[in-house]
Amino acid sequence: MERVERIIEFEIARINSHLPRARKSLKDLLNMEEPMITLRDGSVHYFKRQELELLASLLDEEEIAMLRLPMVLEISTVERDKIIIRGKVEAKVIRKILGFEEAIIEEPILKLPRYYLPKIRRILPTTTVHAFIVEW
Repeated sequence: MERVERIIEFEIARINSHLPRARKSLKDLLNMEEPMITLRDGSVHYFKRQELELLASLLDEEEIAMLRLPMVLEISTVERDKIIIRGKVEAKVIRKILGFEEAIIEEPILKLPRYYLPKIRRILPTTTVHAFIVEW
């Protein structure tokens, strides 16, 4: 069984090769002439400036410095019908983008039905990325 688990983990790592090696703050990306990051597979991912500016318009200065991009939308093997967004600022942005009311308490984890994934990706195609998470 251990061999099968290693194979599955290898395949998940392969399908997640589009994830960033490191994320950058919205503030740093806004200050770059060509906002970009390097992905795990060595390729470069470019951010659309108008998308970065949209995100900045939703946040205050402190939050702009805190928001790390791209935001990771997790797809879990356990909660297959949900996507998970981690981070207080990230969750706030997604709630605003989807038109949800302000939360009374800002939670650091936001779980949404998976059918929101295409809508989020359509609105924020370069500042979000989905990741497949294996949980046993």
